[in-house]
Amino acid sequence: MEHTGSTSVALVAAKPIIGITMTVPDSAEEHAYVPALERAGFTCVAREPGWFEHRLLTRDWPRVNLDVFTDGCEEVGWMIACRDHLRTNTADRQLYERVKRDLAGWEWSIVQVYADAKTDVVRDIMTRAESRTPTVGGTLEGAA
Repeated sequence: MEHTGSTSVALVAAKPIIGITMTVPDSAEEHAYVPALERAGFTCVAREPGWFEHRLLTRDWPRVNLDVFTDGCEEVGWMIACRDHLRTNTADRQLYERVKRDLAGWEWSIVQVYADAKTDVVRDIMTRAESRTPTVGGTLEGAA
């Protein structure tokens, strides 16, 4: 498990939602992990078999978005690399926060639309952060 959401980066304004990324042996095998998470108060709200077999679970209090991927998924490495870069790069951290504050004034039908709206700035930041080695490995393809 890794704390990867905006609340994991000091000095960045963030919604009061804790973003956690978790890996499991096979995220498509929900029976192996979802029941335990449901007992802990989580609800599975999204299944994306076409995007790294991603699953999104949420909990209301404290408010948590839990992204679940299969062990070794390259996307996890990029999420961690982006977080680590924002923790150490003031200019990119400030850019990211400006974009987030601008987007916060909009109404979003679903959280993915908000996430998609940040894609261009995150790709720009990740291009500059490319010298960092992702924890899990991977490429910039799909980094968002």
